[in-house]
Amino acid sequence: MSADPVFAQRPSLTLKKRINAAPEKVFAAWTDPALIVRWWGPDSGPVTQTDIDLRIGGGFTIAFRTQDGELHSVSGIYREIVPGEKLVFSWAWISTPERQSQVTISLKPDGAGTLLTLHHEQFFDDAARDGHRRGWTGSLDKLERLFL
Repeated sequence: MSADPVFAQRPSLTLKKRINAAPEKVFAAWTDPALIVRWWGPDSGPVTQTDIDLRIGGGFTIAFRTQDGELHSVSGIYREIVPGEKLVFSWAWISTPERQSQVTISLKPDGAGTLLTLHHEQFFDDAARDGHRRGWTGSLDKLERLFL
């Protein structure tokens, strides 16, 4: 059976960031609500909700406000969980639930730190990819600062 060519051609992005913490600590930053509130979101706006059911088939919802006051809420389902190594989950904004994409977080030891690779795929269009690139870049910069 061949892959759907339209699905296969949808935009994706890959970002890499070295984090000054062990992979287990970086993994916890993605899965522990008390840590998520300290770095999630593209700017200094607050995280207002973190519901995490960390199991295959379990879901998450994270809501945050950007500095301009706009509320954003995203949810998804965990598809793969390898503590300290990998996290795969679906991704859909509450405002556009039909535009589901997928995020893969890979963590590799790098000396005393971690090389984090974020791969977000199956975007609706290039504009969605580009907006997520800005959002993820801001969030990953904040995640990096969490461990300085």
